[in-house]
Amino acid sequence: MLGSHFREDIHESSVIRKQFESSSVSHERCSPAAEGLKFIGPPASAIRDMGDKSASKRIMGAAGVPLVPGYHGAEQDIELLKLEADKIGYPVLIKPTHGGGGKGMRIVQRPDEFVDSVLSAQREAAASFGVNTLLIEKYITQPRHVEVQVFGDQHGNVIYLYERDCSLQRRHQKIIEEAPAPNVTAEFRSHIGGAAVFAAKAVGYYNAGTVEFIVDTLSGEFYFMEMNTRLQVEHPVTEMIVGQDLVEWQIRVANGERLPLSQEQVPLNGHAFEARIYAENVPRGFLPATGTLHHYRPVPLAPTVRVETGVEEGDTVSMHYDPMIAKLVVWGESRSAALVKLKNCLSNFQIAGLPTNVGFLQELASHSAFEKGIVDTHFIERYKDDLLSTSTKASGESHGVAELGAILAAACLCKKDHITSKESIRADKTLSVWYNNIPFRMHHSARQLLELELEEHDGFSEKLLKLFVTYKCDGTYFIETEEGTSGFDVKVDHKGGHDFRVDAAGLQTDVTLAYYSKDNSKHIHIWHGKHHYHYRQTLRAEHVADDSSQPSHASEGKSHPKGSVLAPMAGLVVKVLLEDGAQVEAGQPVMVMEAMKMEHVVKAPRAGYVEGLKVTAGQQVFDSSVLFTIKDNSAN
Repeated sequence: MLGSHFREDIHESSVIRKQFESSSVSHERCSPAAEGLKFIGPPASAIRDMGDKSASKRIMGAAGVPLVPGYHGAEQDIELLKLEADKIGYPVLIKPTHGGGGKGMRIVQRPDEFVDSVLSAQREAAASFGVNTLLIEKYITQPRHVEVQVFGDQHGNVIYLYERDCSLQRRHQKIIEEAPAPNVTAEFRSHIGGAAVFAAKAVGYYNAGTVEFIVDTLSGEFYFMEMNTRLQVEHPVTEMIVGQDLVEWQIRVANGERLPLSQEQVPLNGHAFEARIYAENVPRGFLPATGTLHHYRPVPLAPTVRVETGVEEGDTVSMHYDPMIAKLVVWGESRSAALVKLKNCLSNFQIAGLPTNVGFLQELASHSAFEKGIVDTHFIERYKDDLLSTSTKASGESHGVAELGAILAAACLCKKDHITSKESIRADKTLSVWYNNIPFRMHHSARQLLELELEEHDGFSEKLLKLFVTYKCDGTYFIETEEGTSGFDVKVDHKGGHDFRVDAAGLQTDVTLAYYSKDNSKHIHIWHGKHHYHYRQTLRAEHVADDSSQPSHASEGKSHPKGSVLAPMAGLVVKVLLEDGAQVEAGQPVMVMEAMKMEHVVKAPRAGYVEGLKVTAGQQVFDSSVLFTIKDNSAN
């Protein structure tokens, strides 16, 4: 049915625009149809030549474009590949010849890791792109990832629209891009832009494209990496610094028009950043996460703020598709001004219901080295202790802020419950007038205990906060953090929906509150100022909702035996490498999982023997379900 509707839409259209990653490497999909359709994109020959990374390397080498030493041949025998890697010298980088997005890439440090890395890369490439051929290159140890936006028309004109730095990556995938690249000279910008134009002309390119380079930060040299024959997802940062609509350019070029600007006319104004917001579990190595968007409120749009998203509140992020939730793009008159705007927007980007990288992006944007523009592709690995320690920062001063957040959350929760109760009672005319002001107790103020666990990072609650809340006759609340200690008078005004205005201890602040039930707990999220905190309240059995829309997890809510190895994510078991009862060493691979076309190797956390290994290849498993247990040999 979907296919027939798609064909009808095609027949009623006069153009097809290439945008998706899969079409960027498939020239067959992008050839104009016989019915006279006009294709918005480059010629099929350029897609063919540049979509095959091995072929593109050979073409660029013949054209004199600088290349990283490597093997780009068609022969894929694993022994030959290993010999070529030995010739190149370790470390080497394995890459699929087709596709992109970091999928199938492997860094191999030693010869004994090579075969397993090749097999894993081939599986991931086949799952992602339908082709499993690979190329091998010398691994540049301190690279920057710099790409150049090029545009050509059908009259032989090709220009570059400056460069983007995409060095901030995890799992070989970009998470923050910026334009123009920081800390480069005008001479370097001209040279790398000229090389990109030369590369595009070598394949007769027209329309939008991106030429990607590896820049060796030690030598300052740059090398051709690949060309993406489409308008990439990070193109908005380029649009913002040149003040042009590149999709409009695509349409004009496809219609046979000349480029709107010459190279000398292309402006360069200000600075722009793009942050990719993902559903992922940062403490678990950025593994993709699944779940429901119980609360989703992106930042408001503005001429200098763009949000591109394909989800809304209530949607589910599944294991079957890319975990990207949104792209946040900001512009400022300078890099520092744009960076301030990026930080502010990230602190106000509200998501609750599943793990995301929003907090991690905030830490990246605030890191002193990034603020200075000192970046390379190892940035996250190099500074991971600084960046990830913030997920357990709730000590000292930050504990005080988290405690204040709990007080604000408790007051807003009580206010919301109070309003809900009054509305429910007003709807029932049989109830007494005494219930119009709840709670009501003769000669007493109503008092209750709230116990909230501060969730330091997704899945780990490390501090229990006890709050004693007294409802006063004037409609305010008196909240103590410990029984008998001095507390706070808190006044709450409900502004509607999730929004409140709170006056606590002389502090007036706007608060957003979101909550939902999951895993026998009430999850409470609060945003105030630049702070976001996640609290968990254990629900009594009679208050646990039966959410039949969510799959039940076999291991949910249960303690696990010592040595249990849990699924690091929801996904598919691709390969089981050992049998139940097998002896293992610490760090030895036991199975391979896949989610969203990304593979993850599950390893033994310690030496011993495998017990309870019952999963099989092709089986779907839930996040945190028990895969197997490692028992001490002394227990055997």
